Amino acid sequence: MRNGDDLEGFDGEASSASMISAASSPYQPTTEPVSQRRGLGGLRCDLDYLRGTLGRLKLAEVLLALTAFICIETIMECSPCEGLYFFEFVSCSALVVTGALLLLFSLNLHTRIPQINWNLTDLVNTGLSTFFFFIASVVLAALNHKTGAEIAAVVFGFLATAVFAVNAAVAVQRWRLSRRQQSRQSSDYMRARSESREVVQRPEIQRLDA
Repeated sequence: MRNGDDLEGFDGEASSASMISAASSPYQPTTEPVSQRRGLGGLRCDLDYLRGTLGRLKLAEVLLALTAFICIETIMECSPCEGLYFFEFVSCSALVVTGALLLLFSLNLHTRIPQINWNLTDLVNTGLSTFFFFIASVVLAALNHKTGAEIAAVVFGFLATAVFAVNAAVAVQRWRLSRRQQSRQSSDYMRARSESREVVQRPEIQRLDA
């Protein structure tokens, strides 16, 4: 039988062994904060963007493109159908692409992909949507059969064209502003780099500063 000293020594050895095994075990509880984990769990809706000019324009574009697409889909007969098919393609494409951009911007998902110039992407999308919506609306207005659905589609097509044009103008301003900021930052970086090179090449400046 073990006496009290032996039991205490055994308990100390057991506790130290358990600590070593616990430290070396790969199944450790994570201490990483929840906010630092990557994933889609931390998504938040950016209400400031939705209340701003660009957010309202994007919402209006999605609603107008959706309404125009619904109007064109209610038409059952057409002859010729080329103008109707073209308008259907334009409205559906604008709805999908603009809706995706609205989702990215409103949830701040675009900040997780900084490699893409999102201002330029928005500018290209709004410019192309303005052009193709205008062409599709003009073609459908020239080839329609004066039905209620076709007239409504043409009206919403021209409204979508106007909203996309306003958004394109705002996107141009934002793109120019981002270009100016990038050029200013690059010029400041080059100036600081040249000054650091001058200090390295002229050690007497360092001695005087010391």
